[in-house]
Amino acid sequence: MMKKNKFIQLGLVVLSGLMMTIASAQTVKIGFMGTYSGPGAAQGDQLDKGVKLFIKLNGDKLPPGVKVEIITRDDTGPNPDVAKRVAQELIVREKVNYLTGFVWSPNMAAIGPLTTEAKVPYVSMNAAAARVMINAPYMARTSFTLWQSAYPLGQWAAKKYKKAYTAVSDFAPGHEAEEGFIKGFKEGGGEILGSVRIPVANPDFTPFIQKIKDVKPDVIFGFNPAGKAATGMMKAYSDLGLAKAGIKFIGTGDIVTDEELQGMGDVALGVTTVHHYSANSNRASNRAFVAAYKKEFGENLEPGFMAVGAWDAMEAIFYTIREQNGKIDPDKTMELLKKYKSTTSPRGEFSIDPETRDVINPEYLREVRKVNGKLANVEIETLSTGIKDPMKEFDKKK
Repeated sequence: MMKKNKFIQLGLVVLSGLMMTIASAQTVKIGFMGTYSGPGAAQGDQLDKGVKLFIKLNGDKLPPGVKVEIITRDDTGPNPDVAKRVAQELIVREKVNYLTGFVWSPNMAAIGPLTTEAKVPYVSMNAAAARVMINAPYMARTSFTLWQSAYPLGQWAAKKYKKAYTAVSDFAPGHEAEEGFIKGFKEGGGEILGSVRIPVANPDFTPFIQKIKDVKPDVIFGFNPAGKAATGMMKAYSDLGLAKAGIKFIGTGDIVTDEELQGMGDVALGVTTVHHYSANSNRASNRAFVAAYKKEFGENLEPGFMAVGAWDAMEAIFYTIREQNGKIDPDKTMELLKKYKSTTSPRGEFSIDPETRDVINPEYLREVRKVNGKLANVEIETLSTGIKDPMKEFDKKK
């Protein structure tokens, strides 16, 4: 009888311990919105790979008893209505603690009011339009804004060229890239001969690039949403012989994104850009990231800046989970994000601007060169170790 009682007592102790473990277990839900279908799937693939690689290598770096669940949705491309619907599903049905993802700024803009009403923090992995977050206090970004690269590129270009023509995709990031470059170029004494905005969906670059060739500027400033659009724009530049006509091609890093670069051919050689990330960079943190990426996805695949944006967003989210021991409070999360600094990012050190919740990024002047027989974005100068979004800095002075 005594043995039986001891057995029962032992069982109760084990059961009690098990129940305590269950009670202390905490699952944090992260709603990830990417592009898995349509023409933008190539860009979406970069975000997806960045998230998967981070979770594989860091998914267990959480407090005891805390785990994360990634719930994925397809936004189908630049489609604000779909973005709003999937965000609502994630907030209402899945009751996520965080939202993240999005290649496309129109999608990010569409869910701003939802994040405010529901108080669900959103961390942008790529969407780069600067104005989107002005009235969205539960949004932050670890990616970039177009002004951060376009404005210093305009300043640099004004020292080398007199006449420029701008060619950008016709949506908010393109408009902001155009504004930033023109301001920097004109401040340096340059002249803008003309500007053209090209449809985002199914663009045919040929008529636009031909028109620019006929005007004969010294240089084209370009922006497109990377992926296959980058290769298409470069192909039109090559086919129409602008390089042979002496018209240089410069732009934000989107026009020669690392994962598309090998498909562009030698016409990309010498293209100059300003950007916050290059797969070719020799930073120790980047070498480790690129090696892990290639080991996971294939030796011939290069990570682009969108994969890095996804990686860094997940690192920032994990930081806020650890700081709260898995018990997520949205307001506390936003305060933590405003103070976030990374010293281990593949791009180099960066932080979040506590005032705007934008990223404060390093920016590098880069040139496409051949390295070991392959095209690469080679960083030739660090223009800034930490640039705030220039558009918002100028707005303060008005």
